[in-house]
Amino acid sequence: MRIFHAATSLLSKLAVGVAALILVLMSALILLEIITRTGFSLSTHMMNEIVGYGIAAMSFLALGYSLEQRALIRMNLLIGALNPDGAARRIIEIICCLLGLFASGIVCYYFSLNVARNFVRGYVSETIAEVPLWIPESFVVVGLAVFFLQLLSHLIRVITGTTDLSAAKAAEFGFE
Repeated sequence: MRIFHAATSLLSKLAVGVAALILVLMSALILLEIITRTGFSLSTHMMNEIVGYGIAAMSFLALGYSLEQRALIRMNLLIGALNPDGAARRIIEIICCLLGLFASGIVCYYFSLNVARNFVRGYVSETIAEVPLWIPESFVVVGLAVFFLQLLSHLIRVITGTTDLSAAKAAEFGFE
């Protein structure tokens, strides 16, 4: 299980690294757009679209890392009142993990079908950039897959009792 957790942790770090790179590239594109508009009265005519795709890609690519670092927003009202070492707390956490796995698995599956369909049919965006739609949607699928694996790793750690379920620790948003 340690190997699986280490692999999911590495995948999460790689995905968040790609998200950080996308942020840098988006910032460079915005800066380029500002310079070309103000200095040369020109435009790339695609900045809004590319930045929109970038925001979606960053959001999904960072999901797994956010879960691992306990930075996802959680509703601790109920679980905060439970004993972190008690059976009720563990059962609620297991149920939440299973529901999350089910939901993210379904969304990932249908998004991957859509990516394949867009690739085969050659669909592109209806803008001047004509971005193949499978490219930005692929980032969503990869992000959801990494999140799914990270959630599965968390579920295994909850079942085996190798993770701290303290609500106060979860509320620290990953900062020690």
